[in-house]
Amino acid sequence: MRSLISIACIALVAAPVLASEDIADKYPASLLYDKPWEVIPGVFSAIGATAPPTYENAGHNNNLSFIVTGDGVVVMNGGASYGLAKALHAEIEAVTDQPVKLVFNENGQGHAVLGNNYWAEQGVPIVAHVDAAAEVEAHGPAILKAMQGYNKDRAEGTEVQVPTETFEEEYVVEMGDFRIEARYLGPAHSPGDIVLWLPKQSLVISGDMAFHERMLPIFADTMTADWLETWDTAFEPLEATYVIPGHGHPTNMDQVRRYTKDYLEYLRDQVGAVMDEGGGLAEAYYVDQSPYTHLDTFEELATKNAGRVFEQLEFERF
Repeated sequence: MRSLISIACIALVAAPVLASEDIADKYPASLLYDKPWEVIPGVFSAIGATAPPTYENAGHNNNLSFIVTGDGVVVMNGGASYGLAKALHAEIEAVTDQPVKLVFNENGQGHAVLGNNYWAEQGVPIVAHVDAAAEVEAHGPAILKAMQGYNKDRAEGTEVQVPTETFEEEYVVEMGDFRIEARYLGPAHSPGDIVLWLPKQSLVISGDMAFHERMLPIFADTMTADWLETWDTAFEPLEATYVIPGHGHPTNMDQVRRYTKDYLEYLRDQVGAVMDEGGGLAEAYYVDQSPYTHLDTFEELATKNAGRVFEQLEFERF
């Protein structure tokens, strides 16, 4: 287990530790892409690959975190499959004898919810925002089919399981030594995005509110103007010392701001300049995003992101 000094070196330096899509699976003995490590006392995270989901990484391309409270374990994210959830549970049991008492889904995406049926088998309540639960109900079979397409035999045992409990604004857990505040801060990356805020520890498990080391994707239902407003009015005011982002290594607020808020503002400005000059969608696809070429998934996402921002600005302006 890495020491707190090691964490400080990784998380709080001014320049980020860059990931690579070419790095092989870091934990071949497990379906997990990497072994969980202790970010601060009692809070662990298994850092996912910063590449798209593949058979090789078993869909573990987001961060699967858990909190050992002293009176039970709270997990953030069901995982991308039954097998991946089971693998995470094995790692939890290697760390503590305390039972898992609660699982949160950071949103309704596959890597957050497709392991839910494993946790339901263990009798663990699964909590999500009402909008995330609605996503699972509406699109669960399609999400499952997409995962089965890349995960093949590693998808075995996975079934759609909707969250068993939902909330709209806040779900507070007082357990052991921790106060855990699950908060819906407002529209962000996808419907029902939530964060877990640990006020005593000044740590936020941000889910997809914040990204680090990989380019964020802008989906058809990702309203970038709303995301920026939520960031400014609700996420930034947390003033978290430690951030476990949805993707990328644990870090600080400066770094996730750089690769989330600053990127969204930069891209909106670049695309807006194209529109001001009378350019159309074809020109918008190729705006300069060179300050972000070092991020993983840049090749997969940069032009798509620009196109979606163009469509949003077109709607906002006209």
